[in-house]
Amino acid sequence: MKDVDKQARLAEKLRENLRRRKAQARGVKADGAGQEAETPPESADSKILP
Repeated sequence: MKDVDKQARLAEKLRENLRRRKAQARGVKADGAGQEAETPPESADSKILP
């Protein structure tokens, strides 16, 4: 039973990773075409309040 759960978690993790890589690749292709790509996430420094 544990092996099935482990495989299911691994499969989900791999699917999520693949989805992220595809989205990232689309963003890179958009940059090459001169189109605006997805905005980068905020840096940690920008979240620090004075």
